[in-house]
Amino acid sequence: MKRGSMIVRAIWAACLLIGGINHARILLQHGLLWDYNGVGWASAVYWSSLTILDPLVAALLFIRPKLGIPGTVLLIVTNVIHNLAVTARYVPEGEFLIHTATSPFLLGQIGFMLFVAATAPTAWKGAVPGAGQSVPTR
Repeated sequence: MKRGSMIVRAIWAACLLIGGINHARILLQHGLLWDYNGVGWASAVYWSSLTILDPLVAALLFIRPKLGIPGTVLLIVTNVIHNLAVTARYVPEGEFLIHTATSPFLLGQIGFMLFVAATAPTAWKGAVPGAGQSVPTR
């Protein structure tokens, strides 16, 4: 179980690091105060913060798995919800599903979220001592 957990967490960490590198590339290209083409300051701050949060959570997967595993779940779920909300807000009316279904970035994030959801028990049981063991009953 520990080996499976390590493999799952390594895959998660690789995906998070790719995301962090992508956000760093955007900031290097456009600058720290870029408004992401006018999406609003809250979205810009959220996306910019992923430059730090993605690699931080990736490191926590190995340094402090009790924080890194739920942190990964929280990060990808909020990222997907946020990106779908922004997409719904800015694509022309009636094109949300078409835009979502044809966006490799959104599909990749949704796929990663589903992978995280499916593999979270494996990640947790092999990383957290005592996780997954049955509790003796009287």
